[in-house]
Amino acid sequence: MHIHELNPWRTLIALSAFVVLLIIGFLTMQKPLMAYQLTMDESIRELTESELYFYPWDLEAVIAKEADTIILFDIRDRFVFGQGHIPGAENLSANDLTKEENIERLEELKEKGFTVVLYGQDELQGNGPLMLFRQVGFSNVKLLLGGYNYYFQHKDDLYSTVDDDGYLKGFARFDYAEMAAPKEGALNSGAEKKEVQVQRREKTNVAAGGC
Repeated sequence: MHIHELNPWRTLIALSAFVVLLIIGFLTMQKPLMAYQLTMDESIRELTESELYFYPWDLEAVIAKEADTIILFDIRDRFVFGQGHIPGAENLSANDLTKEENIERLEELKEKGFTVVLYGQDELQGNGPLMLFRQVGFSNVKLLLGGYNYYFQHKDDLYSTVDDDGYLKGFARFDYAEMAAPKEGALNSGAEKKEVQVQRREKTNVAAGGC
């Protein structure tokens, strides 16, 4: 015989308390900080749209403070940011992008009509954060083509980049040709190989004796 059969009121009270706790939990459950509004296919389709990107020559107006509705966010870490960044940019490390206060800041900028331009060391570093923010509904977020590397290379004359498509090619992180080249002192793969001679061992006589 089970306990609830002996004391049905105690069972009823326990079940009632459990239901009340569930209701309280649903009522007090916090709304998710971010909710996806685009599917992965829609996000990938967006990558082909030119309005998603901010071009290097457009930085001239931002640096000169002529474009007062553009906010630059440098998503590199603080140490790298301190070594050099685009004038006027704010540091918002990629590790902190999804913190509540930063999401609230992005929502506020969107409501006020600001365009947020993300940039990393190169374009590849900014692709992930860009796709994330676009997926969760921040249609005012764009990506600086070429990233900081390309800006730094052309910072003295950004208008000259109008006729240069180097920002599309990016910068190689490694020189794979040099890495694959044979090193000094390495074995020459083309050297003649010595013929391997197999010598069979002579069969020894079985020891005398036995059972």
